[in-house]
This record gives sequence, C-alpha cells and structure tokens, in this order.
Amino acid sequence: MEMRDITDVIEITPSARIETDRHGWRAKCLQRLVRMGLPVPRSVAISSAAVQDIAKGQPVPKERFRDLFGNGETLVSVRPSAVRTEWGGPGTVLTVGINDASHACLSRSIGQDNADAIYLSFVQSYAINIARLDPDMFAQEGPDALSDALRLFREEMDEPFPQDPARQLAEVLRSMARAWEGPTARLLRQAKGAPADAPLGLVVQEMALGMGPGLCGSGTIQFADSVTGQPRVTGRFRGQRQGSAVGPGAETLYLTRDERGPSLEEAAPEVFADLIRFGIAARERLREEMQLEFVVSDGRISIIDATRVQRSARASVRIAVALASDGIIPPDEALMRIEPRALADLLHHQVDPRAPRDLITRGINASPGAATGRIVFSSAAAQASAARDEPCVLVRRETVPEDIRGMHASVGVLTGRGGTTSHAAVIARGLGLPCIVGASDISIDLRNRILRAGGRSFREGEVITIDGSTGEVLAGAAAMLEPALDDSFEQLLEWADQAGGIGVRANADSPEDARTARRFKAQGIGLCRTEHMFFDASRLHAMREMIFADTPEDRRLSLQRILPMQREDFIELFQIMAGLPVTIRLFDPPLHEFLPHDRDELRELAESLDLPLSDVTRRVEALSEFNPMLGMRGVRLGITVPEIYDMQARAIFEATIEASRHGDPVVPEIMVPLVSARREVELVKTRIDAVAAAVRNERRAEFTYRLGVMVETPRACLRAGEIALHSAFLSFGTNDLTQMTYGLSRDDAGRFMSIYVNQQVYEEDPFHILDQEGVGELLLIGAERARAHHPGITLSVCGEHGGNPESIAFCQRAGLDYVSCSPFRVPIARLAAAQCAIREAREKATDPRKTES
Repeated sequence: MEMRDITDVIEITPSARIETDRHGWRAKCLQRLVRMGLPVPRSVAISSAAVQDIAKGQPVPKERFRDLFGNGETLVSVRPSAVRTEWGGPGTVLTVGINDASHACLSRSIGQDNADAIYLSFVQSYAINIARLDPDMFAQEGPDALSDALRLFREEMDEPFPQDPARQLAEVLRSMARAWEGPTARLLRQAKGAPADAPLGLVVQEMALGMGPGLCGSGTIQFADSVTGQPRVTGRFRGQRQGSAVGPGAETLYLTRDERGPSLEEAAPEVFADLIRFGIAARERLREEMQLEFVVSDGRISIIDATRVQRSARASVRIAVALASDGIIPPDEALMRIEPRALADLLHHQVDPRAPRDLITRGINASPGAATGRIVFSSAAAQASAARDEPCVLVRRETVPEDIRGMHASVGVLTGRGGTTSHAAVIARGLGLPCIVGASDISIDLRNRILRAGGRSFREGEVITIDGSTGEVLAGAAAMLEPALDDSFEQLLEWADQAGGIGVRANADSPEDARTARRFKAQGIGLCRTEHMFFDASRLHAMREMIFADTPEDRRLSLQRILPMQREDFIELFQIMAGLPVTIRLFDPPLHEFLPHDRDELRELAESLDLPLSDVTRRVEALSEFNPMLGMRGVRLGITVPEIYDMQARAIFEATIEASRHGDPVVPEIMVPLVSARREVELVKTRIDAVAAAVRNERRAEFTYRLGVMVETPRACLRAGEIALHSAFLSFGTNDLTQMTYGLSRDDAGRFMSIYVNQQVYEEDPFHILDQEGVGELLLIGAERARAHHPGITLSVCGEHGGNPESIAFCQRAGLDYVSCSPFRVPIARLAAAQCAIREAREKATDPRKTES
C-alpha cells in the first residue's frame, strides 16, 4: 500500500512545492534558507497527510528513503514540522542510520571514541523512545557501554539491533507520527492554541557531524537579546558534540570575545564571520530575527535549522520597530506583530524572567506590573509606611472605597477576594499599581498582623513581591526590569496613531491620572469619576454633614464647603488636558459608602456633628440598603438629593470659565450616571441648565457644555432612542451593564468564574472580555436606536472593556466614536485600534464587495 502522491515526500529544493499548511513551518523555513544559498544539508519534507497515514499503520515505503543514506556513511535526523512553531512536536531524533558498518567507517574518519559516542547515543534513544524499553537499563557509561547496550537490546527484543538504515528510519517516522496523535500531545498543543487535529509534517535531513578532526561541534547563534531586544550576538558553541553524544576533547566556547574564556570568534574568525553574514542575510530575507542552529565539521559550517528568536514583550517591540525602521518590513506589519496586551509589560516594572522566583501563592492578575514592598494590612499603615519612604504592599481581604488613600500610598495591592472588575482591580489599574485579586489561598490574621499563604506565614513589615502580570505572589525582593518607555515604544505608538482606528480616551479621576493620560497621548478624558474626590479627608467631613442634614438649605451649606475644592479639581483637569474633551460623570455611589460602620468611628462622627450616638447610628442604619448597587445611587440620588448635582454643575461651569481664561477653550461634557428613563434626563438637564444660566449671569461670561448619559442599564439600551433626544452623547458603562445583564456581582464573580469558563458555561469572563452575544447585542441596539433619533450623537464605551483588544474590535465594528479606559491601558487600546483599522483596510483591499464606510 503506497503513499498517495509523490509530493507527500519531497526533497527541499529552491523550486520544490513546499507549503506551510502541508509540510509545516520547519520545511518552509529550510526551503527559504536553501533559496538564500546557505549551506543547508540535503533535506526531505514529509507531508502531514503522509504522517497521518503512517500513524494509522500504513507501511513506510523504505525504498523512497534509501538514497538518503548514500554509501552507508550518511546519517540523518528527523525533526517535527508543525504548521506553527509554537505547537511543538515530538523530540528530534538524531543519527538515524548508524549501524555496525557505518560505525566502522566513522571510526576511521572521526575516531573510535567519537564514533562510539554517536552509536551509543542512537542505540539508547532508539531503545527508549522507539522500542519503548526501560530507560534505566540503557544508562550505560564507560568503555564497554556500546557493546553492553547492543547486548541488552538483543536480549530484550530477541533480535539484534536493526542494521537496515531504511528500517530504522521507518520505525522512527512511525513512532513520531503516533506520538503526535497521542492524547497527551493533543492536550499539550491545545494548551498552546492549536486545534486538536492540527497536522504534523516531518523533515528528514542529512546529518552534518560535529565530531572529527579540526574545529568541530554544534551550536546556536542569534543577533538580538531575547529579554531586551537590543542588538547583541548571543548563543553557544559546544565543540565535539552531536546532540546528546559528547566526543573526547569537548569544550564549550563563547561566541564572541569574552574575558571569561575562549571564544569561537578567536578560535575560528572565518567561521564566526560567516555566521554573522548568514544571520544578517536571514534577518533580511526572512524578515525576522532568527536563531540559527549550526554544525561545524572540520571548519565547515552547515546551517541545519532556523527558528524565530524567543522574546519578551519588550524585546518584541524593539525588534519589530527595528525591522520596520531598517525597511525590512512596513510599519503596518510591525504593528500587527505586537500583541496589544504585551505593551502592559513595558509600562511598569517587571520581574526579571531570568531571576529565581520564591512562589508563595497565586491569584488573578488584575493590574500589570510588579512591585516589592513591606506587607501592610490597613490604609493607615500604608500611609505611615509611605511617610517613612518605605514601599509597602496593601494586603486586604477586599478593598472598599475608603481604602483609596491606602492604595495611593502603596506600591501594589493584594486581595483575597474579587475579580478583574472588583474595586481593587479597577482602582489599581487607574493608578497604574500592580494588583492581584482573588488570591483565595491567603488568610489575614489582623489581631496578630500575620499573612498566611501557601503553608507559610509572613508578619506585617516583611517584604514580598507581587507580579500583577502573572498573578504570582513571591517571597522577598525579586530582581526587576525597569519600564521600557523608550524610543521604540514611542515609535510604535506613533505608527499606531497614523494607522487610524477608533478614538481612545482615558478614565481619569485625578490630576495625576490626567497627566498620565496626556503622557500616553489619550485623546481626552472619557470618564472622570467625581466621587473619588470626596474621599479626601478634607472633604469627607463636609460630605457626612451633608448626608445628616435635614433640609435642602442645610445640605447646600455643607456642599458650599466642598464647592471650591471641587472647582479647583476641575480647573486643574481642564488645564492639564489643554482643550481636549473632558467627560465628568456626576456623583454616582450610594451615600452609605461615605459613612463609618464600626462603633469607634460612629462615636467620632457623633462628636464631630454634636449629635447623640443613637441618632447617628439610626441614620446610618436608615441609609443602608439590601442591594446598594441597585438602590439610591446615580441619577436617582441626583433627583432625590438635587443639591449634590447643583454643586457639581456649578463647580464645573466656574472651572470652565477660569480655565478658558488662562488656556485653551474648554467645552465640558457632563455625564449623568445610571439612567434608565428619558424623564430622568429631562429633570437633571433642567436643573443643570438653570445652574449654567445662573453662572453665566453671575460671571458675565459665556460658555457651552455638552450633556450626556452613561448607559449602564438594559432599559437604557432599549430606550436609547428617546434618551438620545436630550443627550449630546451616550457612553456605555459596560462594567455595570454586564453586571445588570447577567444579574451577576462583579465583585463576587471571581469566586466561581474560572469554573464557569472551564466548563464552557461562558466562553470568557464577561467582566474581562465584552460579551458580544448578550451585552454586545444590547450595546448594538442602543447605538442603532440612538442614531436613528439623533444621527449626530457621539457614542462610546467607558467601562473596563474599553482597554480590552477584543472588545475594542467589537466597538470599532459597531461604529462607536471612541473607547475610554484606564490611563495605563491607553497604549494598549491605541495599538488595538490601529490593528483593527489595518485589518479592515486589508479586508477591503482583498474583497471588492466591501466598500468604504
């Protein structure tokens, strides 16, 4: 039974029909090296169809391979060639074809010891991996190791070690083909993103022996550092070595001159110069930084393989930009080569991947970057630590709004509860702090000030490192890499902006956030959450006074104390953004968040308000709600306690006048949160218009503003048409919209979300990647109905999904005007938007049915 087609086994020549989909990446790469004229040993590609036939038991046509072995002295290797290099494959098998006769020939040409080493290595490999014999039996060493291995094989198999090279090769091919089809291999490649039925090709290549007289050995060389991406020759050269077989006089050399020992550059300058030349040619012709695998035989080089250089995120950016800057690839291709999420690694400190890690526990990687600091268990302890200039990591069961000051004072945050959109995660991303949430293994003993995790205990003040990129908590201070906001980073994002795509703004709650947004070239502020400004100690007391006030007039008097501070906040924001749009969300959270709950703090509040403790306690209890996130908050608070929105509107308008006087003209955008009905917008708009008119009269100054709505409820999506009639813009707050659509608490979802995703209840965590089927459909309905009633309305997304590449692609397809995300996710969003624009342009170029929108 023969293989189906002669092209199933084909010699790799410049003109051969080698196809990646049929023969794999390695076969195609070797063909490109052959076309470049590099010294590649004769190689044969076996198609994936043939490999599948072999795995099913079809006989291997040995005659087709016999000429590979020439006069009996030629040996071959067999290497896997999957469609994509990261899918891996069975291990390479070397020196196939060696037998008693070729061993004798090799003994004469390369020496008895070298020949013995090669033969022994293959017998051991064949016995263990092909014949499936006990590995412990074939761990021979010493002068009689070869004869002992051959004897043991004969005793175990009841036949001598196979002497027919073609039979050896057939058995190796069959073993590798079946290994690829095994259940373990399937699971491993699926974990790497490969389909379960991914095809495998094989490459059979004549061996270039790295043993013998003169300079011999094998090695690898690459021309860019895998961690930094900087141009640098790295690799290794091991003399007198062939795979796992080591001959006499074996010596490891540095590649370039090195004071620590001898180098290939010194020992064989001509060989080293050729390797440099081959590397430059491979980079230019293959349009990639490649690692070359080579063998030197008596001073002659053979290039036996080339693979893409493994690289960190920062190296990926530097390499892609360097290739584009050198004219090897266009900028658009450089942009498409970078995974947008990888940019997060450049913005923050990172744990050096080369350094050891003392792992304590793991959690959810909620905010990227790494930080080292002393453990603290409270905001007060964090602020005290910061005052002593001692970096600290805030460790909490879960954070609450009052912890914002402690988070500001910390270098990182670790919580035992929560998910990717929990309070700790959202605030940490906004602050650019590394954060791990949902570390369910940790327990906090506040009485004794001890953190327990992974069977170990750590006292407050001990040093830990959190890696928010991987979710790992490490003991002690880990070695760090600095942020990489260098010229390559800036160039990449400059190309991204030139490529176009959906607009990108930042969620910014403070002047520091705004400055970060400007540094990363956000196109404005898409969401300023004003409630975070109220937690400052200087405002909190006035806020509590307002909550306890009994009449509108008393509430206004309390808020008058906050007005100038709020006005200064907005002035600074407007000045930093220098005329770029600033969207300010009016007060949103329920009032109970600003009140104390333990007895000591309640007593302090009673004293400050000159009220009986019982009255304060009753008022706090009266304000508590069974489900506060669905209760008296957002626009509902603005309608029932309108003095808050009146004060904020006045602060915005007075700041607009002041900032416009001394800088670029300001047109503030005021956003009403948690709307679900048109009438809510009408009521708020009437009061805000009245405040605007009053400020214009008092200040004798003209200004304009835009009023919009934050769409966070399913009803607001469904009624978006009538709501849009009273709105200049709609911004979809996808955090709450997801929460309400699913009926799922974003703070508690982390407890079971991984189980749901693993059991395919949900394809992804809907708080991490926008649910396009449910929440996305609501968003599309809202956008369509809003534009039908108000064609010029501005539409955007300002939830955490605004910084997620997959969600950005959806928003761009939906025709939204911009997304808004945490300041440190702005570069990620800019790159993701550019990639969407490039893909759309390519689709239009290849599909004549698609026209410009």
